[in-house]
Amino acid sequence: MTNLAPTDIGIIGAGNIGGALARKLVELGHRVTIANSRGPETLAELVAELGPNATAGTAAEAAEAGEFVIVTVPLKAYRDIPVAPLAGKIVIDTNNYYWERDGRIAELDSGEATVSGLLQAHLPESKVAKGFNNILAASILTDGTPAGTPGRRALSTASDFDDAAALVTALLDDFGFDSVEFGPLSESWRAERDQPAYVTPQTREELVANLARAERLLAA
Repeated sequence: MTNLAPTDIGIIGAGNIGGALARKLVELGHRVTIANSRGPETLAELVAELGPNATAGTAAEAAEAGEFVIVTVPLKAYRDIPVAPLAGKIVIDTNNYYWERDGRIAELDSGEATVSGLLQAHLPESKVAKGFNNILAASILTDGTPAGTPGRRALSTASDFDDAAALVTALLDDFGFDSVEFGPLSESWRAERDQPAYVTPQTREELVANLARAERLLAA
């Protein structure tokens, strides 16, 4: 039995993570509207593969369609996420800062901001939660196991909103993962790139320890 009843979910970003999440969500019975930066027509093959519960749309259409929305675009494109249709909605942010891809972002290099905090600032009327950022795309579809399985893999979430963190927790369980809620978005860097909790398969207890061991890496 899943935690979340079948619902409409928007996915903005159709790369490896977005595609893997769409596959699993459709498998769980949800209806997905997925968007990329190149236009709905470029997603025809993916949507055909996913079946009748998947639709391609623009970013605005995916934002409108979803009861909640997953944002999984390169960080450098976060300002392109539509604001108005996401007002009042929970937004799950899968992002990490890869300065080699995204360019240097001063607020992140100095530790004044976090990746998901930047998205929250861009979406002031939405409820942003970190999720699915510390797992490889392929592992989303292969590593999940039923609740109570010994050694079950755990993933983390952080949010300034309890209901947003609770949604990610429920979704992670449906995907086959234990979860750790570890505070507000100001702490979300603990699960990001180059930290002990990043993409390493780990149990809930190991993840709690790894999040605690994290050290903020600031650019010189």
